[in-house]
Amino acid sequence: MMTMQVALWVIIALVVLALLFDFMNGFHDAANSIATVVSTGVLRPTQAVLFAAFFNFLALFIFHLSVAATVGKGIADKGVVDVYVVFGALVGAITWNVITWLYGIPSSSSHALIGGIVGAVMAKAGAGALMAEGILRTVIFIFVSPLLGYIFGSLMMVLVAWIFRRMHPSRVDRWFRRLQLVSAGAYSLGHGGNDAQKTIGIIWMLLISTGYAAGSDKMPPTWTIIACYMAIGAGTMFGGWRIVKTMGQKITKLKPVGGFCAETGGAITLFIATAMGVPVSTTHTITGAIVGVGSVQRASAVRWGVAGNIVWAWILTIPAAAFVASIAYWVSKQLF
Repeated sequence: MMTMQVALWVIIALVVLALLFDFMNGFHDAANSIATVVSTGVLRPTQAVLFAAFFNFLALFIFHLSVAATVGKGIADKGVVDVYVVFGALVGAITWNVITWLYGIPSSSSHALIGGIVGAVMAKAGAGALMAEGILRTVIFIFVSPLLGYIFGSLMMVLVAWIFRRMHPSRVDRWFRRLQLVSAGAYSLGHGGNDAQKTIGIIWMLLISTGYAAGSDKMPPTWTIIACYMAIGAGTMFGGWRIVKTMGQKITKLKPVGGFCAETGGAITLFIATAMGVPVSTTHTITGAIVGVGSVQRASAVRWGVAGNIVWAWILTIPAAAFVASIAYWVSKQLF
């Protein structure tokens, strides 16, 4: 039986590990927010990451914490969660993030975390300790969020092409170089609003399971909210350049008008999902929107082989993170 003092230090260590995951989330997913605005030449990389980080943090003041509630209370039975489960979940998510970053694959930090929770919980208590509704909503949106991104991105492209059909291409380009700042800001806002809340949720889960927060609380402690938004903003500032190249150039070649449509379509999707409390992948969303924009121009504009590799990474994320998390849970139980 751990003493209160030891338990407190364990909790502090796990909170730090969670914030490290949050930082890596921003670092790994910076490409989602800035790839299009960098690849179109609207902003230089340094300007883009500072711009995106600002809007990541600004989301703190705009979005309700419904996604945090889903992660913190809607994925696993709170009676099963303990420090070993949280440790396993975070190690599984961080490991998958590092692997995909090294290979420049735009996978989902969000689903890596969900997969980590699933794997650690199953290692402890089996599938019966998982909450089917929360898991099902998350899995469904693996397919729904890129589809919505695709639909909104392609519709925006069609609408913009029709509205500006009589305008000279060079003038359209000048207009959308300015407008893309608006769309990039909106997407970064949605990214911060959905992704930072996932780390808030797992810290909240930890605090509830160890008695440092009440399960009846409607809001997590304020310090967790501020710390998580700061961590994801800091991660975004450092950027994940390997993935920026994949997102911004390898899927399809974007111009400012295409970047605007992809970011706007992606932002609409993220706003809807966050309002519904669904922890979606910003990576899936913006990839779907970029493919939608490219396919409106012509099907051959999309490098479908690259897109297919990304889809395989999406499919593997939850089971891969779950597998690593289950091992990390078992190892932590043996060592500590």
